[in-house]
Amino acid sequence: MTNVGIVGAAGKMGKTLIQAITESEEFNLTAAIEQEGSPAVGVDSGELAGIGKNGVEVTDCLASACDNFSILIDFTIAKATVGNVDICLSNNRKMVIGTTGLNESEIDKIASASRRIAIVHSSNYSVGVNTTFKLAETAAAILGDDVDIEIVEAHHRHKVDAPSGTALTLGEVVASQLDRNLEDVAVYGRSGLAQERPRKSIGFHSLRAGDIVGDHTVAFVGDGERIEITHRAQSRMNFALGALRAAEFYQINLGASSICGMYWVSIQLRYNFPRNEAMLLLELMPNMTPS
Repeated sequence: MTNVGIVGAAGKMGKTLIQAITESEEFNLTAAIEQEGSPAVGVDSGELAGIGKNGVEVTDCLASACDNFSILIDFTIAKATVGNVDICLSNNRKMVIGTTGLNESEIDKIASASRRIAIVHSSNYSVGVNTTFKLAETAAAILGDDVDIEIVEAHHRHKVDAPSGTALTLGEVVASQLDRNLEDVAVYGRSGLAQERPRKSIGFHSLRAGDIVGDHTVAFVGDGERIEITHRAQSRMNFALGALRAAEFYQINLGASSICGMYWVSIQLRYNFPRNEAMLLLELMPNMTPS
């Protein structure tokens, strides 16, 4: 079994990951880390996740825990993730990152670290969401510039970044298919009086309310008709299991600790695969070559 550590253990995704790893036959939870001062520090991580004691106590020092795991799963916030990358880099630990809200500088720092350690980074690890990306790409290719495109996402009241990383990825997928630069055409919300909508703009709208796990809709709207592609997450377990698939990818393809590079989740639809298998394929996509 592969030893895995989790940062953000007391968060919604952290607790779900603790449950997913506990139920897994491939992985062993050996470290659960929270920020200094968190009331979760010192608590048994299994009890924290509501699944009973597992003997892994939540600590507040990632650097001290690095000897206990080979892969770190990070679903936290941008500032914390960048610091965690530095620690994993110093200790030669692989990472699976699901943090969103990263700016260009922070992404560049992660990419730079991938010269020396292996990192999987995705805005969303759900098979369904990655299928949605592929469907949106196909719709954009067919409909082209004859439709207006708007993206609407909704999440729980505690989510701090907007639009969501998944919404931005949807926008990037569509913009790339249409040969548009998302930075040039993105419109984030609308208010007051405005000029007529530019045909090639891509609108983003964010809702924050209640305990919504995550809803994403991309609308392709023409005169007299519209197409809406929607994904609704009803459980965070989809994201947790996707992150474990990324960790499993390391086991299968990256056995040597010397292998490094940046990877991301991609979807391939293959008609000869069973519907419940192999829909989520992790492809080696090195952004940088090892130095």
